[in-house]
Amino acid sequence: MLIKTFEELPMWMLSLALTKQVYDITSSGKFARDFGLRDQIRRAIVSVSSNIVEGFEKSNNNEFVRFLKMAKGSCGEARNQIHIALVIGYITQTEFNTINEQLIKLGGQIGGFTHYLISKKLDKEFIKNKSVMRNA
Repeated sequence: MLIKTFEELPMWMLSLALTKQVYDITSSGKFARDFGLRDQIRRAIVSVSSNIVEGFEKSNNNEFVRFLKMAKGSCGEARNQIHIALVIGYITQTEFNTINEQLIKLGGQIGGFTHYLISKKLDKEFIKNKSVMRNA
């Protein structure tokens, strides 16, 4: 199946859903008043979907891989901040479990797709090098 738009990417769909969840939990209580942590986690989660989209729109697998790696890093950053929010009592264990589980899933999707793109590049290089060796 050929993906024509970033909206068709399951990892983008999940990142968007997680953005909504993060905004919801950071909009009330102590979390809403902690501007530093609230803004940092929001920037991190928005960065995930933004980097997926920016990489996709480059129409170049090397660039896509580079931006997916940044998206995965931002996903990890958001996971760390969710841990902090749990430890300092801004969110419940249930809220943590729900969001952390989804962040782990998202990180896995991004990582898996990154490895897929890298392997396709290596396959092409292997084929190209093999044909160069035959012509030598």
